[in-house]
Amino acid sequence: QVQLVESGGGFVQAGDSLRLSCASSDQSFISASMGWFRQEPGKEREFVAAITWSGLTTHYEESVKGRFTISRDNAKNMTYLQMDNLKPEDTAVYYCAAVPGGGYQIWTEQNDYPVWGQGTQVTVSS
Repeated sequence: QVQLVESGGGFVQAGDSLRLSCASSDQSFISASMGWFRQEPGKEREFVAAITWSGLTTHYEESVKGRFTISRDNAKNMTYLQMDNLKPEDTAVYYCAAVPGGGYQIWTEQNDYPVWGQGTQVTVSS
C-alpha cells in the first residue's frame, strides 16, 4: 500500500515561495487521487488542494487560489504543492494525503483520505 513522505517546508517571509514535495512508496500511487491539507495550531485540519490521478483536474481552497499550484509526476511517484506569495496565515503543518483507487475524482474531505504523510511545517513571518 502507498506510503507518503512530505518535505520542503521551512521558515520564510511573506511574499516568498516554497515548493512542497510528497514522495510515495510505490507505483500504486498512479491510481490514487492526491490532496494537500494543512493544520494551524489550535485549529482543525483543512483542505488546501487536490488533484486527480491524471493531473488534468485540480481543485483549491478559496484562499489559496491563484497562489498555490498542485501538480504530480506519476513517473516519479511525486506530488507537489507550489506555494507562491505566501502569507502569515498560510503558517501550518502541511499534510499530503492519498485516496488509493480514487484517481478519477476530486476528494475534498479529510475523511475521504485513508493514507496520510507525517506533515511538514511551513512558517511565514511578516
